[in-house]
Amino acid sequence: MVGGPVVRERKTPEETTRVRVAVVGAGFSGLSVAHALREAGERDFVVLERAGRVGGVWRENVYPGVACDVPSHLYSLSFAPNPDWARSFSEGEEIQRYLEWVARTRGLLSWIRFGEELLYAGWNDAEERWEIETTTGELAANVLVLCAGPLTEPIYPSVKGLESFRGATLHTSRWNREHDFTGQRVAVVGTGASAVQVVPELQRVAKKLTVFQRTPGWVVARPDRRVSGSERSVLRRFPALTKLYRAKQFLVRDGLNYRMIRRNPLVRRLFQKASRDLLEEQIKDLELRRKLTPNYEIGCKRVLISSDFYPALASENVELVASAVREIREGSLVAADGTEHPADAIVFATGFDTTSPTVYKRVRGREGLTLDQAWSGEPRFHRATAISGFPNLFNVCGPGTGSGHGSMVFKAESQTAYITDALRLMRKQNISTVEVSREAQDRYMRRVGEDLDRTVWARGGCDSWYLDTAGRPSLMWPRTMWGFRRMLSRFDRENYILRYAPAHSKGSPDGDKPQTVPAGVAPTGGEEAHR
Repeated sequence: MVGGPVVRERKTPEETTRVRVAVVGAGFSGLSVAHALREAGERDFVVLERAGRVGGVWRENVYPGVACDVPSHLYSLSFAPNPDWARSFSEGEEIQRYLEWVARTRGLLSWIRFGEELLYAGWNDAEERWEIETTTGELAANVLVLCAGPLTEPIYPSVKGLESFRGATLHTSRWNREHDFTGQRVAVVGTGASAVQVVPELQRVAKKLTVFQRTPGWVVARPDRRVSGSERSVLRRFPALTKLYRAKQFLVRDGLNYRMIRRNPLVRRLFQKASRDLLEEQIKDLELRRKLTPNYEIGCKRVLISSDFYPALASENVELVASAVREIREGSLVAADGTEHPADAIVFATGFDTTSPTVYKRVRGREGLTLDQAWSGEPRFHRATAISGFPNLFNVCGPGTGSGHGSMVFKAESQTAYITDALRLMRKQNISTVEVSREAQDRYMRRVGEDLDRTVWARGGCDSWYLDTAGRPSLMWPRTMWGFRRMLSRFDRENYILRYAPAHSKGSPDGDKPQTVPAGVAPTGGEEAHR
């Protein structure tokens, strides 16, 4: 169901389950929010998870070779450090086990409703609540927190004849572990972050591997290593060292990544030289090397981290087609350059719909528009977390949070702190609704937009999934991860329209009606709204 409520007999208000906070999704973001709510003493909340276990993107992505591009100790929740990471860059299966361990050991499972997918959420302004329909029933929540993330809905290319292909078709995020590629002719469409991981694995078993590349990427070596048992033993014995590892990884990646996206000439040249050196070292064929050489600035697209992608492409059983797919036939793919390539199976490594995932089509705000309709492909928000026209709604790890190669877990925890501060204020002062003002949102978008226009994402000469339909990198955050955390260190009530519950405005001319206070205006009998 997309864009509206499921048609079913509605329950009466007395029959509808009511909670203070409803969280959607039980990946890193959802677990971060759930833990913070519980630590703050909140007990009246639920986490809606459509699958049968936690994990999010790491539960869904199980293709061979799946792993994280961020160091293990940085790509973990601060309240659940793990001294036992097996590798410096964790594999997907280990990350999934970690998330299940977090949910279990931190006592979060009792708040998660597994197998319950959000189908529709609409804001009822009169009742000041979100009316929610799921696959198992209905509930009402005062506050809705979206933790579905941008990497949930796979994109399949619109190619003529796809339905006529008689072999197996898979997307890296919808993998079929039962399919055996041994001895098959396999076509991989795409050469992005998932492709550089799955291609070496397929190359080892396929009879022939044909890789279709529209645009080459900048590739740097993956500094991965196995963590020894003795090293893990030391980390278990001295927990402070785990925090030290994390701090070091944070400082190095935050500093270098920020300078790269700001198009710092020295840092950019260093990265580009490292990538060219790797290409020349691992690809001896000059024609193949030419096909793999990018013609845009490093960082414009996601930098690919792999030490075995180039060697796989250089193997005798692999052919790189530097062209998009124009047509798919019963047993072959036709490239845009006119060449035809037989295939028994197709693997789409074509990424995700980051600007309009399904959940945005199912959440309808105060003005009757869904998030997808309100944005129309050009997301607008305040501090990457709140959206004007959507009271009591917070969006975690959505548009405005990307950083290329920073840790999204760090971003999720930063947003979590902002949300819990808002909830604390609402409870303390009996505030029933908070909604960022349109003026504050516009100011934020202008300020961040000016920053984004100066980044490599906007001026690096490429087309990437970082860009919205207007061609601007609105999905990204243009400054440091530390700057993101500082921005969200407190709930900026001065930028919000606050509505107080009747108990707070007792004795007002409106009797028991809620009192609405514009951003920056003092409520009757209360504190100044900007204090």
